[in-house]
Amino acid sequence: MGKFPPLQQLSLPFKSFTTQFLRPTSPERLAIIEACIIGFVSGLAAYCLRIGAGWLGSWRVYGSIHLPVPAWVFLPLVGVIGGFATGLMVEQFAPETTGSGVPQVKAALGGLPISLDLRVAIAKLLGTMFTMGAGLTLGRQGPTVQIGAALAAWVSRWVPTSPNYRRQMLACGAAAGLSSGFNAPLAGVLFVVEDLLHDTSGVTLGPAIISSFVGAMVARLLGGRDVSFDQPSVEALEASYRQWLVQLPEIPFYVILGILAGLLGTLFSSGIVKSIQFNRQLKLSLPGRMALSGLLCGLIIAALPLNFRNNSGLRELVLGGDISWEFTAVVFVAHFILTTIAASSSAPGGLFAPSLVLGASLGNLVGLWESAAIGLEPSSTFALAGMGAFFCAVSRTPITAVVIVFEITEDFNLVLQLMICAITAYFTAEKLNPQSLYDRLLQLSGIELKPDQSAYSSLSNLRASEVMQRHVETLEGHFTLDQARKVFSASRHRGFPVVEDGKLVGIFTQQDLADIAKRSVPGDTALRELMTPQPITVNPDDSLTQVLYLLTQYKPSRLPVVEGRHLVGIITRSDIIKAELGYLSGEDTQIGPHPHPSYVVYQTRSPQVGQGRLLVSVGNPKTASTLLQIAAAIARERNYELECLTVIKVPPRQIPSETPVRVQKSRRLLQEADRIGQAWQVPVHTEARVSHDTAHAILETIQERHIDLLIMGWQGASATDRIFGRVVDSLIRQAPCEVMLVKCDQRTVTGQSPGVYSSLTWNRWLFPLRGGEHKSIALELLPAFVRLSVHPEVQLLQVVRQKNMNFQALEKIAEGIKKALKINAIPTMVCNDSVAEAVIDMAEKNQCDVVVLGASQEGMLKQVIQGNLPEAIARNCPCNMILVRPALPSAR
Repeated sequence: MGKFPPLQQLSLPFKSFTTQFLRPTSPERLAIIEACIIGFVSGLAAYCLRIGAGWLGSWRVYGSIHLPVPAWVFLPLVGVIGGFATGLMVEQFAPETTGSGVPQVKAALGGLPISLDLRVAIAKLLGTMFTMGAGLTLGRQGPTVQIGAALAAWVSRWVPTSPNYRRQMLACGAAAGLSSGFNAPLAGVLFVVEDLLHDTSGVTLGPAIISSFVGAMVARLLGGRDVSFDQPSVEALEASYRQWLVQLPEIPFYVILGILAGLLGTLFSSGIVKSIQFNRQLKLSLPGRMALSGLLCGLIIAALPLNFRNNSGLRELVLGGDISWEFTAVVFVAHFILTTIAASSSAPGGLFAPSLVLGASLGNLVGLWESAAIGLEPSSTFALAGMGAFFCAVSRTPITAVVIVFEITEDFNLVLQLMICAITAYFTAEKLNPQSLYDRLLQLSGIELKPDQSAYSSLSNLRASEVMQRHVETLEGHFTLDQARKVFSASRHRGFPVVEDGKLVGIFTQQDLADIAKRSVPGDTALRELMTPQPITVNPDDSLTQVLYLLTQYKPSRLPVVEGRHLVGIITRSDIIKAELGYLSGEDTQIGPHPHPSYVVYQTRSPQVGQGRLLVSVGNPKTASTLLQIAAAIARERNYELECLTVIKVPPRQIPSETPVRVQKSRRLLQEADRIGQAWQVPVHTEARVSHDTAHAILETIQERHIDLLIMGWQGASATDRIFGRVVDSLIRQAPCEVMLVKCDQRTVTGQSPGVYSSLTWNRWLFPLRGGEHKSIALELLPAFVRLSVHPEVQLLQVVRQKNMNFQALEKIAEGIKKALKINAIPTMVCNDSVAEAVIDMAEKNQCDVVVLGASQEGMLKQVIQGNLPEAIARNCPCNMILVRPALPSAR
């Protein structure tokens, strides 16, 4: 994921300081300290968000009343300008901050590579502040969850820890964010446990409670109570007491309220999902969507009474209970519509506060109905119970719903009514749709989390002995410095254990060599005098959580595995990552020497609805659109899902998972893939990987994503003795799936504008075929290729050495194509000793747009690789070229 160097450089002194200061601290004490820090910064951020959003909202309301501009002009104008500017900021600097932020945190806690750092926290805070200032009917409590989690991730980077520990700190940040937003510490903890983490272990619950209470305390000390109500009068207390005495006849009304909240809450969630889907079909940019939502919200609010311009005041007005049922109904309908419009734009803003307003309005309506039916005085109890019920129907967290309203009101008499409404709403909503709104929003982004599954749980289930490399290259203690230098120059390893009589006595690394180079050390000095003695080691039975903790705490490049003092293996970070992937996929984790695995820094997922998967590797912006259109046409024809990959290469001496990279260029290419996928109506998955080797990263993707067809670009000529080039050579020999290479004629791609996806104007297709070949893998792709043409024409070419060869087989193939695809297919037989020369002559004579070379299982493929036929054609033929290689026998 992309990193901003100034922020990273700024955090390095803190990281160095905390690493040294907290080194002797126990993990429990460290968790407490870090939880307190996370709670403090989360509370501070929540306070800043509250003040900023309140100031901007007040300015908007003041301007709509006192400025010499009509409200129906001022409010939409503020909405358009504010929405567009906010969308532009989010799109350019932090696309991860769209929406409420709760789904992103949920995905990050599920182990997906979702970016959470200081950049995200700042962007989310400013984006939410400007969104609310623009008049979009969204809340700030949901975004505080993502802000808190992002700040927690930033704080956690100061202290090297295990992935499982960092995951718990993210949970602490989410809890602190929610508790700071609502001043409800228990609700913050319960929301994390009930919806995000599903973990009630002491190691998670303890720090979460601490950070949640610290965050709420900071927010309350700085800004007072977030949601405040007037102290109840004596009459209100008496009415509350009477409700306890006569609660039996009121229970049916609370049940009805719960049912209505479940029904309307599910409708609210579905409306947001459907509106987001509709908005995406408009193919507007994020700033455009937000500007449109700001315009619509401004026009609607300008037509409504003055109270609707202040969301907080509107909520307190509904809870006061002194309004008619007609006004309450207008509040519910208007807020329902406004929130749906605002959320459909993916603007930074939460759904917690709108859910509470909707619930309060619904509860007030039922309360007024109950008052008219049985003659009791109206009270705010139904409104408060409705808040909890509607919140529960949207988030599917009944315990959190009860506690959050209880903590806001500090009225224990509400608990029974809250529980009745929340549980009823929960079961009603579950019956209609078993997924919460946040799960549905994740699925809308192509992410589906398995219930109660942690991406890091495998680390504690695996041992060092299951993952270590048993074949270890070592140095002897009596080796001289010159001998060690020769070993390092011939190896890619960055360090070697030093042994004597099979026992580990030390370790010697490249850093040791660099330090020695600064001193005048004789070359015949023995390593036992230069090595690092007593290195950090692990036992074969140690869990991978402990191994990873040592690797991150003390920063060694590798850890020797010993039994007593006997060296039995060695383990690195890459071993852990690959072992975890193998554990989750059920594969063997005993790996031995291997290159570092690639590292996914960015990904998006679509619904898995295809019958197969097609992988297209893009890296060159000039040819990316061409490759993606070919891939989309094939995916549409075969009902495949389109997988788009970019590979970011790093130097061999750097570990991919630890190397900061910039992903802006890759993101632009992958976003173009999304747009092309939408144009062709095929599901698109995208990801960017960091790797030492492009071919290795592509092969890993093929294995992990179960790819059926690989498409990639090819320059058409190799500067070395390799046939296709190093990367393509590796893939065409090792990839188990079908492989398609595309060499683009630069004249066909020059001048293409991003986002313009008209036909490639590839109308004339030349298919060289073997004699008598009825089944060609290239011809199997012809129906998809036809989709790329306006007026397709297919030339079938058979090159023979004797003029009296049978022509009927070729004519039969042409007739079959004409009948099946309704296009012109011309069979041609040419007598020539050189296949390449015949193909080039035919392509030039007929002004062909593209030449397609393919083969069945055996036959021309062998000739292609041995005779280098495609390079000969590509060097001399000015048109485009496609080479198709079938799947390997073992992959079928």
